[in-house]
Amino acid sequence: MENLYKDKCIPAESRSQSSIPKQQERAANNSLENNMGETKAGTTTTTEDWSTLSQWIQCMCIVTFDLNLGQALEFIYPKEFMPSEQEVTNICYMAFPDSNSGCMGDTKFHMRLRMSPDTSRLQELQQFRCYNSDCPPVLKVDQSHYWGFVYFRQKRDANLPRGYFQKSFIIVTRLPFFNLFYEMLTQLAQKYFDEGEEVLTKACQQINSDWPQLQVGGTFNLPLFDQCYQILVPRASSRKAVQQNFGSESIEKLEKLERPISVKVIASVNEVELFHSLSFIVDHMYTLWELVLTAEPIVVVGTSPADCSHMVQTLVALIAPLEYCAEARPYFTIHDSEFKEFTRECGKIPPPLILGVTNPFFIKLLKDWPHMLRLVDNQLNMQKQQQIAIKNSRNTSSVTSLNSVGGLKTGNGNSTSLNGSNGEGSAPGLYTKYKPFLKKDKSLIKKVLLGLKTKRPEHVQTALLRRHLLELTQSFMIPLERYMASLMPLQKDISPFKSAPNANAFKLDDFLATLELSGPHLTSPLKGDWKGLYRRFYNSPNFRGWYESRHKELQLTLQDLQLQALSEANLEQWARDKQEVEIIDMILKLKQKLNLYNDKLSTESSSWIGSNGNTATTTRDQIRAQINCMKELLPNDLKNVVNI
Repeated sequence: MENLYKDKCIPAESRSQSSIPKQQERAANNSLENNMGETKAGTTTTTEDWSTLSQWIQCMCIVTFDLNLGQALEFIYPKEFMPSEQEVTNICYMAFPDSNSGCMGDTKFHMRLRMSPDTSRLQELQQFRCYNSDCPPVLKVDQSHYWGFVYFRQKRDANLPRGYFQKSFIIVTRLPFFNLFYEMLTQLAQKYFDEGEEVLTKACQQINSDWPQLQVGGTFNLPLFDQCYQILVPRASSRKAVQQNFGSESIEKLEKLERPISVKVIASVNEVELFHSLSFIVDHMYTLWELVLTAEPIVVVGTSPADCSHMVQTLVALIAPLEYCAEARPYFTIHDSEFKEFTRECGKIPPPLILGVTNPFFIKLLKDWPHMLRLVDNQLNMQKQQQIAIKNSRNTSSVTSLNSVGGLKTGNGNSTSLNGSNGEGSAPGLYTKYKPFLKKDKSLIKKVLLGLKTKRPEHVQTALLRRHLLELTQSFMIPLERYMASLMPLQKDISPFKSAPNANAFKLDDFLATLELSGPHLTSPLKGDWKGLYRRFYNSPNFRGWYESRHKELQLTLQDLQLQALSEANLEQWARDKQEVEIIDMILKLKQKLNLYNDKLSTESSSWIGSNGNTATTTRDQIRAQINCMKELLPNDLKNVVNI
């Protein structure tokens, strides 16, 4: 293990002291007992006391470097949301950069942590049911993972035994609100390094008392010390909903205290700047889009966790609004508890995974992975790569030259030797043997590269790329959505007196047969083997995730239609030639459907309108009326038997 620690961005004399994971775990537990001793002596609180806070963040914690024990958890708040022992270990190891880049100064990045299986947390996750049912897929709360946003500071300090100050401030949350939490991270971490641990307690208490409940379909005002963040959480459903403004009372409360408030409007809570990561490799954006769409294994290699985490998130965003259903780890180290799971033995097929790493050890370990994306080392080199891209596009007849620096390494000859002596393997670029199904849009690439030359603002370049990628993904998905809609049974097949029919099965060959008349070539300028791409997509986790979601929606729609038909049926006429046992059976079925319907309405908006113009509450009232109607047809003694 000793050779694996040489890449830590810590002084050489202290690295050998941090090679025992079990010692680190014990240090984390001991430090927690020490730093929370005063809290235990005070007022006892429970998770219910943090009901609002737990919707937005899980906890805030501080990780420091102990000379004898390595990374250790120094402080956490609130203590009621103490992570498990395995989670503490993962947080500590990933709180510090795992590279030899130096990382002096301040570094911000994010990570994704697998949640330890714990049945006691299932109740906590129930509070997100309503939110998940209404929000877009990319904003859903992950039931099995946390997000960790890290602010790492390293600087020389002659007063410390080893001459370095190293500490990380971390926000742990279940929400993928990258832009919001990075803003909060910057504000709180800098304040913490100036004022100490009291910042964490005050911030958590203010969030719990002043922030509104997490909801979908409105604008939120989120005050935090002298800052107020204004965000919009959009609604995924096309059903009409009233736009609301949450948290205005909090602002009025702060204004009464005459506290200066600076309002920060965050246009999108989750959309990252695509061009920031893609600028040096925009020529191969379409290849990356196909790789992410089909959930191919990709390892992203950089020297900074900030660059890696941003690139991984950019890759996932390439296929928006389609949900990326495979595993993605923005930042991953050799000490992660899933290390053996993700880095299988040579010869085995890598899992569908996007992995962001900084330790050079992974280059040798993952040499059999089919796709490796090497990032530019720093901002100065990034500008150099952009200039090379502009020069190549001007001096060659095609902007798709494979010989350009930072270009596509196709896997022929020495160019694939990532550890070769020629040094080419360390050049930024995409190393792959993958042959794209589609031809790239050269006009768009030229437009983006021209923007580099004319110094077009980065956010404008991002908007250009995001719109084009959105249209490309929609062109790909529209035929699938159209075919999926055709699997819905006909209205005449839905009977109020029979169970709801099932949606027809998805058949790949039948779908491919529809592409000639209604394929993506009608809406997309890209040419190529669309059918081949659909076949590859069909076998990916992204298709399975999309299909399961759409199939569930179809089944729920069929149940709603069957329930509406039942609510409007003339049950009194139906019951004329029925025996009492059949009427009782119908009453019990109606009660069962009513209970299921009430559960559904508890997690969804009751304002949606059905196909017949009735609202959900109207349908529910009609079902109750049908139950009462059936009840009147029974003698008094049987009314008591059914206990209605």
